[in-house]
Amino acid sequence: MTTHPHPPWPYALLDTTAHRPVPFRQFVLKVHGRCNLDCTYCYLYQGPDHGWRDRPARTPERTMRRVADRIAEHVRGHRLDAIRVELHGGEPLLTGPDPVLAYADAVREAVDCRVTATVQTNGTRLTAGALDRLAAAGIRVGLSLDGGRAAHNARRVDHAGRPAWPAARAAAERLAARPRAYAGILCTIDLAVDPLDVYRSLLALRPPGVDFLLPHANWDRPPPGIPGRPPGRHRPTPTPYGDWLAAVFDAWWDEGRLSTRIRLFQEIAGLLLGSPSRAEAVGLSPMAAVVVETDGAIEQVDSLRSAYEGASETGLDVFRHSFDQALRHPGVAARQLGERALAEECLGCPVGKVCGGGNYVHRYAPGTGFRHPSVYCADLERLVRHIAHRLQRTSRAAR
Repeated sequence: MTTHPHPPWPYALLDTTAHRPVPFRQFVLKVHGRCNLDCTYCYLYQGPDHGWRDRPARTPERTMRRVADRIAEHVRGHRLDAIRVELHGGEPLLTGPDPVLAYADAVREAVDCRVTATVQTNGTRLTAGALDRLAAAGIRVGLSLDGGRAAHNARRVDHAGRPAWPAARAAAERLAARPRAYAGILCTIDLAVDPLDVYRSLLALRPPGVDFLLPHANWDRPPPGIPGRPPGRHRPTPTPYGDWLAAVFDAWWDEGRLSTRIRLFQEIAGLLLGSPSRAEAVGLSPMAAVVVETDGAIEQVDSLRSAYEGASETGLDVFRHSFDQALRHPGVAARQLGERALAEECLGCPVGKVCGGGNYVHRYAPGTGFRHPSVYCADLERLVRHIAHRLQRTSRAAR
C-alpha cells in the first residue's frame, strides 16, 4: 500500500535495540473506515494518503475478536490494571451503535483489567436511541465540532454539500442532558473565526471539556496563516495560532471557567508547574497509543497520514504480530524517547521541555523526517510564555 518511502529519521537512523518501551495503554480501534461527511480540511480523506480506500468499510467480527485477544495478551504481559479503548472511524456510528457496542464488548470480555471506552463521533448519527444504548453500556461519547454555531461549522458538510450542523447540534443537546455519557468536544482551530465567539458558543453546549486542535500541517504543507519556510526556530510575526489560543486562555482563566477542562491549557500549566504531560500535543511523556485499522493492521496514529502516503503504516497486523512487536517499530519508539527525539533547536529552547517539540506529526519535513521543530514552533512558544506569565501574575496576587 505504501507508495512513499519512509524518511531517514527515525526509520533508518534510530536504533531501537536499546529502547525500553512503555506499553500501550490507549487502543484506537477503527469501527468504520468511511465517513458520511466531507469536511474540507479532513487530513484523512482530503490528505495525501488514500490507503483507506483499500481497507474494509467495516471491521469484521473475526477481526474484532482477534484484536481483543491481542489486547488481552498485552495487558497480561505488562500487568496493566487499566486501559483506554477509543472507538473511531471514519464515522463509527455510520451503521448505528451495534458495531461500536460489539467491539467494546469483545475487548471487555477478553481483558482482565478496567476498560474506559469512548466513541468519537461527528454527531450526525447520534440518535436518542443510540445514545441510550451507548450510555447503558458505559461508553462515553466525544463530539467533533468547529464551534457552537452554524457559521463555525461551514466546513463540515456531507458529500452532497449539506450542512452537518443541525444534526450535530441536536447531538450536543442530547449529550448535555446526559453529562455522565458526555466525554467532551474536539474543535479544530479556524483562524477565520473569532476565538472568543467559538469558545463561548462551545461552552453553551455544556461540554465537560474542550480540546482545541491545531490543524494538522508540517513543513511541506504549512497551515493556513503560516507561510512555508525551512525547518528551524524562525519567529514569524504575527503568531496567529498562538494569539488565537492566548485569547481563549485569558477568557477561560479570567472568567473562572476552570471546571470546564481545556486540555491544552491544563497540560501546559501542569508542565510549567512540574507535572508530566498526558497529551501528545505538548510535553515529553512517552506516547502510549496505537491504532488498529478495519483490516486488523497495527498502525501509528492517524494524523501521520497528513505527512505523506503510508506514514502511519508499520507493516504489522493483529493476525501475525503482537502489540509488543509494534513497540519495537522505529516510528513508535521515536515517540517514546522524550528529549532524545527532539531537534537541536528544541533542546536549546527555554520552553522546549514544556512544548516538547509540539505534536510529532507537525515536525515532518520531506527528505529528512520528523526531527525538526514543529511548524507551529513560534505559536507554541507564544502560548507557553503567555500561560507562564498569567500563572506568575496569579501567584504574585495570591501572595
